[in-house]
Amino acid sequence: MGSLPKAKQLPVIDLCLNNLDSSSSSWVRKCDEVTRALEEYGCFIAVYDGVSQELYDATVVASQEVFDLPIQKKVLNSRDAAGHGYLGQLPTMPLFERLSIENATTPQGAETFTKLMWPSGNPSFCESALAFAKVLAELEVIVMRMVAKSLGIEQDYEKLQESTTYIFKFNKYLSPPGGEKTVGIVSHTDKGFMTIIQQQEDGKGLEIKTKDGEWIEVEFKPSSFIVMAGDVCTAWSNGRIEAPSHRVMMEGHKNRISLVTSSFIRDQVEVPQGLVSEHHPLKFKAFDHYKYIEYHNSTTDANRNRLEDAIRFYCGI
Repeated sequence: MGSLPKAKQLPVIDLCLNNLDSSSSSWVRKCDEVTRALEEYGCFIAVYDGVSQELYDATVVASQEVFDLPIQKKVLNSRDAAGHGYLGQLPTMPLFERLSIENATTPQGAETFTKLMWPSGNPSFCESALAFAKVLAELEVIVMRMVAKSLGIEQDYEKLQESTTYIFKFNKYLSPPGGEKTVGIVSHTDKGFMTIIQQQEDGKGLEIKTKDGEWIEVEFKPSSFIVMAGDVCTAWSNGRIEAPSHRVMMEGHKNRISLVTSSFIRDQVEVPQGLVSEHHPLKFKAFDHYKYIEYHNSTTDANRNRLEDAIRFYCGI
């Protein structure tokens, strides 16, 4: 009997800091490898050593502290027009709960959230959340500078990065009743520019949909992060990088906690001229990121096709 075909896996790319020498002969190849992975899958697994064990452990404690708060406290993290804030108690996704820190890479953002949850203060939480969010944001910048190098649009990305802000999310998924396989969060694409995810423990659950419709279960290893494009990256890259549909499926008797940064663009988003040519005509009009989120949030389930390809309905040409 022949062996079963090996299940498809996401690319795993070494982005450990000691191996990121932009003056080395292999730098261009590494940039191309990252770009190809994003073009093929919309995401990849980065092996990255920017998070120390001490910071990781402290952030695990911070996540436990925030989820242990009473619901009356959590709902003070009110949702804004972009949908950031507390999310939970949803009939369609009863296992899922989220709290979000706005402007998470700034001391002011971390302090505002901390004072909201702990009026008398919680300096260890504030310090850990700020440091972790900054490290994940730094990983995103490394990746996007590599993409910009590969595509020849470095100045365009630097301009975009200047108007980038970050949200840090604590996501929790309860183990399903009876341990039976259950939807943790429904299939969707992210509405941000880029997303970086680290999952605690060795728990599984995150699944990525490939371009041919196959679902890949992500296997998290130590010091690994998912780097994932959002809808706004799809538009900014003129469709070269497609935001992947993904979901969380819970099974067994363990809760799942993930730590996530998502980036958002304050200024108008427009396709770099270097990505437009006779062979790659302009596919997206310039647009406002937050108005796009408002458009998506106002789209009802009755317009399912618009929800599933919202960025093209909103600003596609």
